[in-house]
Amino acid sequence: MLSSATDSKPPRGDVQIIRNEGDVEQGLSELLRLDPRLSIVAADAGPLPLRLREPGFAGLAHIIVSQMVSRASAEAIWRRMLPADGELTAETYVMLHDEAWREFGLSRAKATTLSGIANAVAAGHLDLTALSVLPPSEALQALTALNGVGPWTAEVYLMFCCGHADIFPSGDVALQNAVAAAFGLAQRPPAKALAAMAEAWSPWRSVAARLFWAYYAKKLGRGLVPVA
Repeated sequence: MLSSATDSKPPRGDVQIIRNEGDVEQGLSELLRLDPRLSIVAADAGPLPLRLREPGFAGLAHIIVSQMVSRASAEAIWRRMLPADGELTAETYVMLHDEAWREFGLSRAKATTLSGIANAVAAGHLDLTALSVLPPSEALQALTALNGVGPWTAEVYLMFCCGHADIFPSGDVALQNAVAAAFGLAQRPPAKALAAMAEAWSPWRSVAARLFWAYYAKKLGRGLVPVA
């Protein structure tokens, strides 16, 4: 359970998790109290998306597949990857033949990353679901230790698959542009500067990220939230 709105900090040792729209609403309410400047951003952004999916190999694989390609291309690749029963697991992935990635339309780099993750999960060396209960720093460290998994991929997985409430992907260009536009900055803040700014929105930085993605998408008239 999340802590009450009167005490937004989770008890020491606990991990704050977003599970439903009510948790997003609670987080937004706390953000507006922490930083009143966000009230105008929230008014422009409209409703914030929950966009949670189940943790596990399929969730992380979908994020990796979707990187650096159009949404249409990512979904086409994903449909080719899904087995007949519609469920992609680490165990089914490791059973694929060596050239299956070419048939899917994956790049060699993504195929190598997915194979490494699938083998680690199938062998019991990696529990992607258990990352939901680890502190964010430990969960991020576990994911970025995987070959081909960078900070952005790890952060998006923890936000949208594990439900971590206090993650802010400061390296995301859309977030950088959104913050610059919202606060009237002359240029978008670099990742390190944005991460420092986002400290003020803890322990609800994942809701802050949703807020700025929604704000920027509304401003540009198109979706900019990562495909999870």
